This record gives sequence, C-alpha cells and structure tokens, in this order.
Amino acid sequence: MASIYSRYKKAISLPHLSGSALKVIAIISMVVDHCVYYSMENDTLLYEVMRCFGRIAFPVFAFLIAEGFRYTRNRMRYFLQLQFFAVISEIPWYLLNGADGTHNVMFTLALGVVALAAFEKLKKDGTLCCCVILFIALIATWSGVDYEWRGILVIVVFYLFGLNRAFPPLNRMLQLLFAFSLMMHYGINGVFLASVFIFLYDGTRGKIKSVVVKYSFYTFYPFHLICLYLIILLLNSKGFH
Repeated sequence: MASIYSRYKKAISLPHLSGSALKVIAIISMVVDHCVYYSMENDTLLYEVMRCFGRIAFPVFAFLIAEGFRYTRNRMRYFLQLQFFAVISEIPWYLLNGADGTHNVMFTLALGVVALAAFEKLKKDGTLCCCVILFIALIATWSGVDYEWRGILVIVVFYLFGLNRAFPPLNRMLQLLFAFSLMMHYGINGVFLASVFIFLYDGTRGKIKSVVVKYSFYTFYPFHLICLYLIILLLNSKGFH
C-alpha cells in the first residue's frame, strides 16, 4: 500500500525514489568519492566536483539506517550485521589509510543503531536518553569512526523526525533541515544534493528485496575498498602516482 507521503508527492507530480533506488545512488556516490579521494590530486576542479557528488553518500546511508531500524523485525541482528561488516572492512580500510587512527563508516552506522536502540529503551526519561545518545556520539569521536559525532546525531535526527507520520512533508523537511545543519561541515553542495534525493523518497522498499541482494549491499563495502587498494598498488607498480 502506498504511503501517505507517496500519495502526496504523486498529487503534486514530484518524481519519487524507493529505498532500493536510494541505496544504488548512495553506492555510486560512495564509489566515486573513494576513487577520487584515493587516486586524484586534490587541487583540481575535477577533484572538487567529484568529491561534491561523493558527499551524497553518507546522508543517504544515514537516512536508510534510520528507516531500516524502524522497520526491521530484529534490531539486534541488524546491529550485528553492520558490526560484522565493519570488522571485515577494517582490513582494507587500514591498507588504504594506514594507522591514522580512523575507522570505517560501517562502525558509524552500527553505533547509530545503538543510539536508536538507546532512544527506544530510554525515551521515557528524556534527560537520561539525551545523555546516553551524546555519550555514544562522544565514543564515535573518540574512537575515530568516519563522520564522528555528526554521523551519529544525523542518524538520530532522521529517526526522530520520522516517528510522527501525521504530516509527512513537514516531517521530511524537519529531518532535512537538521541533517543539513549537521552535515554541511563536509560540503554544502553534496549535502544539498543528498537532501533532494531523500526528499523524493516515497516510503517504499523498492524492487531489491531478495536476501542475496541485501547481503550483496553489505559485502560491497569491503569489496570495493579491496579493489581500490589493489588498483592503487597496480598503478604504483606501473609508475603512476
């Protein structure tokens, strides 16, 4: 059944995107961002343009994590899946970045799920709930996970403002307003583009539903990092720097 938000967008003739479409957009953006970051000089116009496109990825992934947490039947399994692939991804992350004290974004997403679980458990005690979520954000910063405290809070924002379904367009605008404020640190243009895509989300899962494809999305993250590392090694062996 189409959501209220989906019917609203159809009524005003806006295009719409499913969750599957958002995943594909985010993955393409992520791959472009990493390819540019690890293989191009950072003082060119092309570099800046491609990094701008690459900044679409995280806000979209954060939004999908909040939506996934809302609808998943097993939140513990959801967390463990993210944590497992975070650990697996740490090897290629280390190969690409060295011992720089940072950790891959899958840890950020897993911590975001912990923050959402804390909210659901402690929401009757507002003060304690806020303190625990802020503590999780502090852990994200201290541990050096990608996007640090901003990454945790933007996931929480997407979840909180998605709870009230009374007037979906307003809720979505509030989500994007607060998320934009948190993410603009990483590039205004990219976050704006991400906000446009998220606004067009129609609340449906989309055509990608099989278990195999679902885990392919998780597997793709460490796989593309390994491929990037091997490509860089090959280029360096051929004399390209």
